[in-house]
Amino acid sequence: MLNLFYEEPDPDRWLPGDRYPRRVIRKVLRPNPRISGQQRVFLNLLAGLDQLNIPYRVNDFRYIQRHRDEVACIVGKPNVLEKLPWKNPILFGAAVFSHPCDQPPDFLALPIRRMLVPGEWMAQMWRPYYGERVYPWPVGIDTDLWCPVAESEKEIDFLLYDKIRWDHDAYEVSLLNPMRCELEQRGHRVVTLRYGHYEEAEFHQLLQRCRAMIFLCEHETQGIAYQQALSCNVPILAWDRGGAWQDPNYYPHRVDHAPVSSVPYWDHRCGLKFETSEQFSQALSDFWHQLSVFSPRDYILEHLTLAHCAQDYLNHVHALEAMG
Repeated sequence: MLNLFYEEPDPDRWLPGDRYPRRVIRKVLRPNPRISGQQRVFLNLLAGLDQLNIPYRVNDFRYIQRHRDEVACIVGKPNVLEKLPWKNPILFGAAVFSHPCDQPPDFLALPIRRMLVPGEWMAQMWRPYYGERVYPWPVGIDTDLWCPVAESEKEIDFLLYDKIRWDHDAYEVSLLNPMRCELEQRGHRVVTLRYGHYEEAEFHQLLQRCRAMIFLCEHETQGIAYQQALSCNVPILAWDRGGAWQDPNYYPHRVDHAPVSSVPYWDHRCGLKFETSEQFSQALSDFWHQLSVFSPRDYILEHLTLAHCAQDYLNHVHALEAMG
């Protein structure tokens, strides 16, 4: 039986203890809160373990303290590391902190045997600090929920998925507006969805109506949303600018890491990529002409199902158990 741990951080904000009344107020104002990307990692891992009939405990701190030889699977977040004076061998991640420069105090003194991060470029960024303890691990996609519908039911050509997080106003001028003009001139029917401004059910419904998706994001550690689209057999034209990790909290004054990707899990079945706004017009033509050739769901079924990724997670646990 796995010992899983996950908690969203809920610190005091203005006064000592104010997290408790704020928690009550949130439940009243938002009875159905939006699921965060890292929370989705935890929930999908549980769903994959359920498919494999693997039993687990969740946040049983009392049990893990009594069984110091068992692996503690701290899926996230880092605040869980502060809950106990951990003695168990720890599998940490993949809902981790963004960069090793953010590591909690005394992090290196903890018995962390392996660290899971969402993708390979992030693993490359972490390995100079933590060496071979770092492994890429993506969570699986619910392919039963995110499934295709008949092409005859689709009346929208493109879902324009806007996940541009920084310098959005500048990219509105240099990338988004020219892109919309190009699509309009070609007579395509387009719906725009901006990250952080929709519910997951709305995204799901739109994917049932769209033939293709244009995915705009500076970089992704895993990219669950675009993989949900692939699972619906919706091919993607992806802006994959490459280059350095651009998060302004880190770049360039604290961290300068390259290369990164906006679609870190990908092959030729998923669609096409372009790097610059100047390449978009030709990429759009090529993509639209090849639309019927792509088979993105096959890629997800091969690499990123709930059960497949849960088994990979289980393999990491078994490796730690074998180490003793």
